[in-house]
Amino acid sequence: MFTTAARGSMLDSLSPAFAALFTGFPGQAFTNEVAGGSPAYARKAITFGAATAGIRTSSGPVVFDVPATVTVNWIGFATAATAGTSLAVSPNGANPKEFSLSATANTLYSPAHGITGGSPITFYGGTPPTGLTEGTTYVAVAAGITTDTLQVALVATPTVPIALTGQPTTACLLSPIVAETFGSQGTFTLAAGATLNLNF
Repeated sequence: MFTTAARGSMLDSLSPAFAALFTGFPGQAFTNEVAGGSPAYARKAITFGAATAGIRTSSGPVVFDVPATVTVNWIGFATAATAGTSLAVSPNGANPKEFSLSATANTLYSPAHGITGGSPITFYGGTPPTGLTEGTTYVAVAAGITTDTLQVALVATPTVPIALTGQPTTACLLSPIVAETFGSQGTFTLAAGATLNLNF
């Protein structure tokens, strides 16, 4: 386990100068980035403060132009306005939680996960249990969900739990994901307080 000071030093060594939006899971290569529109979509400059307790926090809102018929699902941070090094990605509306497989079949254990039945969720940052794919949007099965446990279903079959086997890697996280769809040209605001976090 790294100390808080070490996590802060690692975060402070990064240069997350630009924020970006994505229609689908960006992965390591920043694929599925939003494009087009008038005014055209572009990455936006963002400023993060120094790390505190393993977290760097953005200091102001960032407003993007987004073209019609686009759905924003993921947010990322990079070193440059085009290309550059991709540093981090997060689902829109992220509230990441650690989890493990429960003793109950096809059930995940995540203390006080805060997820409601039927809500969209995703897994990222590592390899999820067999049966799930990193970055895919799923739903939490409404039947049987508890404060600490939940089952996962495909969006097309929200009442049918997916068969799960194999514990996730330590880094893999579970999070709600919010899809924001633009019927016409509009703007997307990333509020102040976006975080880069090394506490998981």
